[in-house]
Amino acid sequence: MDIRNLETFLEVVERGSVAEAARRMNLTPAALSQRLLVLEQELGQTLVTRVGRTMQPTEEGLAMLAAARRIVSGARDLRAIAANGEPAGQLRLGAIATSVTGLLPEVIAHLGQAQPAIEYFVQPGSSSDLYQGVMEGDLDAAIIVRPNFALHKSLRWKRLHTEPLVFISPEDGALDDPHDLIRAQPFIRYDRNSWGGRIIDRYLRAHDLVVKEFLELDGLEAIAAMVNRGVGVALVPDWMPPWPAGMHLRKTIVSVRDSREIGVVWRSAGARNAAVGVFVGACMTIVADATSGP
Repeated sequence: MDIRNLETFLEVVERGSVAEAARRMNLTPAALSQRLLVLEQELGQTLVTRVGRTMQPTEEGLAMLAAARRIVSGARDLRAIAANGEPAGQLRLGAIATSVTGLLPEVIAHLGQAQPAIEYFVQPGSSSDLYQGVMEGDLDAAIIVRPNFALHKSLRWKRLHTEPLVFISPEDGALDDPHDLIRAQPFIRYDRNSWGGRIIDRYLRAHDLVVKEFLELDGLEAIAAMVNRGVGVALVPDWMPPWPAGMHLRKTIVSVRDSREIGVVWRSAGARNAAVGVFVGACMTIVADATSGP
Protein backbone atom coordinates (compact mmCIF):
# COMPACT_ATOMS: atom_id res chain seq x y z
CA MET A 1 0.00 0.00 0.00
CA ASP A 2 1.33 3.42 -0.99
CA ILE A 3 1.48 5.70 2.07
CA ARG A 4 0.81 8.68 -0.20
CA ASN A 5 -2.66 7.32 -0.89
CA LEU A 6 -3.39 7.19 2.83
CA GLU A 7 -2.10 10.78 3.14
CA THR A 8 -4.50 11.76 0.36
CA PHE A 9 -7.45 10.17 2.17
CA LEU A 10 -6.56 12.01 5.40
CA GLU A 11 -6.17 15.33 3.58
CA VAL A 12 -9.58 15.03 1.89
CA VAL A 13 -11.22 14.22 5.22
CA GLU A 14 -9.42 17.13 6.90
CA ARG A 15 -10.29 19.67 4.20
CA GLY A 16 -13.74 18.38 3.27
CA SER A 17 -12.94 19.07 -0.37
CA VAL A 18 -11.02 17.35 -3.14
CA ALA A 19 -10.08 20.68 -4.70
CA GLU A 20 -8.74 22.10 -1.42
CA ALA A 21 -6.90 18.88 -0.58
CA ALA A 22 -5.34 18.88 -4.05
CA ARG A 23 -4.20 22.48 -3.61
CA ARG A 24 -2.65 21.69 -0.24
CA MET A 25 -0.82 18.67 -1.65
CA ASN A 26 0.27 20.45 -4.86
CA LEU A 27 -1.66 17.98 -7.02
CA THR A 28 -4.34 18.33 -9.66
CA PRO A 29 -7.82 17.28 -8.48
CA ALA A 30 -7.71 14.48 -11.07
CA ALA A 31 -4.41 13.12 -9.71
CA LEU A 32 -5.70 13.28 -6.14
CA SER A 33 -8.95 11.53 -7.08
CA GLN A 34 -6.93 8.79 -8.78
CA ARG A 35 -4.89 8.20 -5.60
CA LEU A 36 -8.09 7.97 -3.58
CA LEU A 37 -9.63 5.57 -6.09
CA VAL A 38 -6.58 3.27 -5.93
CA LEU A 39 -6.79 3.19 -2.13
CA GLU A 40 -10.52 2.39 -2.19
CA GLN A 41 -9.92 -0.40 -4.72
CA GLU A 42 -7.14 -1.88 -2.56
CA LEU A 43 -9.38 -1.87 0.53
CA GLY A 44 -12.57 -2.79 -1.31
CA GLN A 45 -14.49 0.03 0.40
CA THR A 46 -15.76 3.50 -0.44
CA LEU A 47 -13.98 5.78 2.02
CA VAL A 48 -15.44 9.23 1.31
CA THR A 49 -18.70 10.51 -0.09
CA ARG A 50 -20.16 13.87 -0.96
CA VAL A 51 -22.63 15.26 1.58
CA GLY A 52 -24.05 18.55 0.37
CA ARG A 53 -21.05 20.63 -0.72
CA THR A 54 -18.42 18.77 1.31
CA MET A 55 -16.64 15.44 1.18
CA GLN A 56 -17.09 13.38 4.34
CA PRO A 57 -15.85 9.95 5.41
CA THR A 58 -18.22 7.04 4.99
CA GLU A 59 -18.84 4.70 7.91
CA GLU A 60 -15.96 2.53 6.62
CA GLY A 61 -13.70 5.56 6.17
CA LEU A 62 -14.47 6.79 9.66
CA ALA A 63 -13.66 3.37 11.11
CA MET A 64 -10.14 3.39 9.63
CA LEU A 65 -9.38 7.08 10.26
CA ALA A 66 -7.43 6.68 13.51
CA ALA A 67 -5.42 3.74 12.16
CA ALA A 68 -4.61 5.63 8.96
CA ARG A 69 -3.27 8.54 11.00
CA ARG A 70 -1.07 6.21 13.06
CA ILE A 71 0.31 4.50 9.95
CA VAL A 72 1.10 7.78 8.17
CA SER A 73 2.66 9.26 11.29
CA GLY A 74 4.73 6.12 11.84
CA ALA A 75 5.95 6.11 8.23
CA ARG A 76 7.07 9.73 8.56
CA ASP A 77 8.94 8.87 11.73
CA LEU A 78 10.91 6.00 10.19
CA ARG A 79 13.42 8.10 8.29
CA ALA A 80 14.07 10.31 11.29
CA ILE A 81 14.51 7.27 13.56
CA ALA A 82 16.86 5.60 11.09
CA ALA A 83 19.01 8.74 11.05
CA ASN A 84 19.92 7.98 14.69
CA GLY A 85 19.49 11.49 16.06
CA GLU A 86 20.66 13.35 12.97
CA PRO A 87 18.25 15.89 11.40
CA ALA A 88 16.39 13.96 8.69
CA GLY A 89 12.93 13.07 7.42
CA GLN A 90 9.97 15.16 6.40
CA LEU A 91 9.20 18.22 8.50
CA ARG A 92 5.54 19.20 8.40
CA LEU A 93 5.49 22.93 9.01
CA GLY A 94 2.75 25.51 9.39
CA ALA A 95 3.06 29.24 8.91
CA ILE A 96 0.82 32.29 8.94
CA ALA A 97 0.53 34.14 5.62
CA THR A 98 3.11 36.84 6.26
CA SER A 99 5.69 34.21 7.27
CA VAL A 100 4.92 32.02 4.24
CA THR A 101 5.98 34.88 1.95
CA GLY A 102 8.63 36.40 4.21
CA LEU A 103 10.53 34.37 6.78
CA LEU A 104 9.86 30.78 5.72
CA PRO A 105 11.42 30.86 2.22
CA GLU A 106 14.65 32.24 3.69
CA VAL A 107 14.70 29.58 6.42
CA ILE A 108 14.09 26.68 4.03
CA ALA A 109 16.68 28.00 1.56
CA HIS A 110 19.18 28.21 4.41
CA LEU A 111 18.41 24.69 5.62
CA GLY A 112 18.37 23.29 2.10
CA GLN A 113 22.11 23.81 1.97
CA ALA A 114 22.95 23.06 5.59
CA GLN A 115 20.61 20.06 6.14
CA PRO A 116 19.97 18.28 2.81
CA ALA A 117 18.47 15.20 4.54
CA ILE A 118 15.38 17.19 5.62
CA GLU A 119 12.31 17.38 3.38
CA TYR A 120 9.45 19.85 3.86
CA PHE A 121 5.70 20.07 3.74
CA VAL A 122 4.31 23.56 4.38
CA GLN A 123 0.72 24.30 5.38
CA PRO A 124 -0.41 27.93 5.42
CA GLY A 125 -3.18 28.84 7.85
CA SER A 126 -4.40 30.90 10.75
CA SER A 127 -2.54 30.83 14.05
CA SER A 128 -5.39 29.03 15.81
CA ASP A 129 -5.61 26.28 13.17
CA LEU A 130 -1.84 25.80 13.05
CA TYR A 131 -1.59 25.68 16.85
CA GLN A 132 -4.22 22.94 16.85
CA GLY A 133 -2.33 21.12 14.11
CA VAL A 134 0.82 21.03 16.26
CA MET A 135 -1.21 19.95 19.30
CA GLU A 136 -2.71 17.03 17.40
CA GLY A 137 0.60 15.98 15.86
CA ASP A 138 -0.42 16.80 12.27
CA LEU A 139 2.35 19.43 12.17
CA ASP A 140 5.84 19.25 13.65
CA ALA A 141 6.19 23.00 14.15
CA ALA A 142 4.48 26.23 13.14
CA ILE A 143 5.30 29.93 12.91
CA ILE A 144 2.32 31.67 14.50
CA VAL A 145 1.13 34.60 16.59
CA ARG A 146 1.58 33.84 20.28
CA PRO A 147 -1.81 33.08 21.84
CA ASN A 148 -3.09 35.11 24.78
CA PHE A 149 -3.48 31.93 26.85
CA ALA A 150 -0.94 29.59 28.40
CA LEU A 151 0.49 27.08 25.96
CA HIS A 152 -0.29 23.41 26.55
CA LYS A 153 2.36 21.70 28.69
CA SER A 154 3.29 19.39 25.80
CA LEU A 155 4.36 22.34 23.64
CA ARG A 156 7.40 24.58 23.51
CA TRP A 157 7.64 28.19 22.29
CA LYS A 158 10.45 30.39 20.98
CA ARG A 159 9.83 34.07 20.32
CA LEU A 160 11.30 35.25 17.03
CA HIS A 161 10.30 38.91 16.86
CA THR A 162 7.59 41.38 17.79
CA GLU A 163 5.58 43.56 15.43
CA PRO A 164 4.40 46.92 16.79
CA LEU A 165 0.95 48.16 15.89
CA VAL A 166 1.07 50.64 13.01
CA PHE A 167 -1.49 52.95 11.47
CA ILE A 168 -1.39 52.82 7.66
CA SER A 169 -2.85 55.39 5.31
CA PRO A 170 -2.23 56.50 1.71
CA GLU A 171 1.13 58.24 1.33
CA ASP A 172 -0.53 61.37 -0.07
CA GLY A 173 -3.27 61.42 2.58
CA ALA A 174 -3.88 63.83 5.45
CA LEU A 175 -1.23 64.16 8.17
CA ASP A 176 -3.73 64.35 11.03
CA ASP A 177 -3.42 62.43 14.30
CA PRO A 178 -3.94 58.69 13.61
CA HIS A 179 -6.75 58.45 16.15
CA ASP A 180 -8.59 61.31 14.46
CA LEU A 181 -8.21 59.66 11.07
CA ILE A 182 -9.34 56.29 12.44
CA ARG A 183 -12.53 57.94 13.68
CA ALA A 184 -13.11 59.97 10.51
CA GLN A 185 -12.08 57.68 7.64
CA PRO A 186 -13.57 54.37 6.49
CA PHE A 187 -11.81 51.72 8.57
CA ILE A 188 -10.53 48.43 7.16
CA ARG A 189 -10.46 45.96 10.03
CA TYR A 190 -8.16 42.98 10.47
CA ASP A 191 -10.36 39.92 11.05
CA ARG A 192 -11.41 39.76 14.72
CA ASN A 193 -11.40 35.96 14.56
CA SER A 194 -7.62 35.99 14.06
CA TRP A 195 -5.30 36.29 17.06
CA GLY A 196 -3.64 39.36 15.54
CA GLY A 197 -7.01 40.93 14.79
CA ARG A 198 -8.01 40.58 18.44
CA ILE A 199 -4.97 42.67 19.45
CA ILE A 200 -6.23 45.48 17.23
CA ASP A 201 -9.77 45.14 18.54
CA ARG A 202 -8.48 45.46 22.12
CA TYR A 203 -6.50 48.57 21.15
CA LEU A 204 -9.59 50.22 19.64
CA ARG A 205 -11.62 49.46 22.75
CA ALA A 206 -8.91 50.64 25.13
CA HIS A 207 -8.72 54.01 23.36
CA ASP A 208 -12.49 54.41 22.86
CA LEU A 209 -12.07 54.52 19.09
CA VAL A 210 -15.42 54.19 17.39
CA VAL A 211 -14.70 53.42 13.74
CA LYS A 212 -16.61 53.72 10.50
CA GLU A 213 -16.17 50.06 9.67
CA PHE A 214 -16.03 49.49 5.95
CA LEU A 215 -14.33 46.13 5.39
CA GLU A 216 -13.12 43.24 7.52
CA LEU A 217 -10.41 41.09 5.91
CA ASP A 218 -8.31 38.17 7.11
CA GLY A 219 -5.29 39.00 4.90
CA LEU A 220 -2.82 41.73 5.88
CA GLU A 221 -1.50 42.15 2.35
CA ALA A 222 -5.07 42.60 1.10
CA ILE A 223 -5.65 45.27 3.76
CA ALA A 224 -2.48 47.09 2.68
CA ALA A 225 -3.62 46.94 -0.96
CA MET A 226 -7.00 48.44 -0.06
CA VAL A 227 -5.39 51.28 1.86
CA ASN A 228 -2.98 51.88 -1.00
CA ARG A 229 -5.98 52.34 -3.31
CA GLY A 230 -7.43 54.98 -0.99
CA VAL A 231 -10.36 52.82 0.12
CA GLY A 232 -9.76 53.53 3.81
CA VAL A 233 -7.26 53.39 6.68
CA ALA A 234 -6.22 50.54 8.95
CA LEU A 235 -4.32 49.35 12.00
CA VAL A 236 -2.04 46.38 11.33
CA PRO A 237 0.99 44.70 12.91
CA ASP A 238 4.19 45.91 11.25
CA TRP A 239 5.04 42.52 9.80
CA MET A 240 8.50 41.55 8.58
CA PRO A 241 9.29 42.28 4.91
CA PRO A 242 8.42 41.84 2.22
CA TRP A 243 5.37 44.07 2.07
CA PRO A 244 3.56 44.03 -1.31
CA ALA A 245 5.61 45.75 -4.00
CA GLY A 246 4.55 49.10 -5.42
CA MET A 247 2.71 50.31 -2.32
CA HIS A 248 2.70 54.00 -1.43
CA LEU A 249 1.74 53.90 2.22
CA ARG A 250 2.47 55.99 5.28
CA LYS A 251 3.15 53.89 8.38
CA THR A 252 2.93 55.41 11.86
CA ILE A 253 3.68 53.38 14.98
CA VAL A 254 0.83 53.80 17.43
CA SER A 255 1.71 51.16 20.03
CA VAL A 256 4.73 49.04 20.91
CA ARG A 257 3.02 47.57 23.97
CA ASP A 258 0.24 46.11 21.80
CA SER A 259 2.69 44.26 19.57
CA ARG A 260 2.00 40.99 17.80
CA GLU A 261 4.54 38.42 19.00
CA ILE A 262 5.64 35.95 16.33
CA GLY A 263 7.33 32.70 17.25
CA VAL A 264 7.69 28.99 16.67
CA VAL A 265 5.59 26.42 18.51
CA TRP A 266 6.46 22.72 18.51
CA ARG A 267 5.92 19.56 20.52
CA SER A 268 8.47 18.92 23.25
CA ALA A 269 8.85 15.24 22.28
CA GLY A 270 8.85 13.54 18.90
CA ALA A 271 10.84 11.46 16.43
CA ARG A 272 11.74 14.52 14.35
CA ASN A 273 12.91 16.71 17.21
CA ALA A 274 16.44 16.87 15.79
CA ALA A 275 15.07 18.35 12.56
CA VAL A 276 12.70 20.64 14.49
CA GLY A 277 15.66 21.89 16.52
CA VAL A 278 17.66 22.94 13.48
CA PHE A 279 14.52 24.53 12.00
CA VAL A 280 13.98 26.65 15.12
CA GLY A 281 17.66 27.60 15.13
CA ALA A 282 17.51 28.63 11.47
CA CYS A 283 14.43 30.79 12.16
CA MET A 284 16.30 32.60 14.92
CA THR A 285 19.38 33.12 12.71
CA ILE A 286 17.40 34.52 9.77
CA VAL A 287 15.38 36.88 11.98
CA ALA A 288 18.55 38.08 13.76
CA ASP A 289 20.24 38.79 10.42
CA ALA A 290 17.15 40.60 9.09
CA THR A 291 16.77 42.84 12.15
CA SER A 292 20.44 43.54 12.95
CA GLY A 293 20.67 46.42 10.50
CA PRO A 294 23.63 47.41 8.33
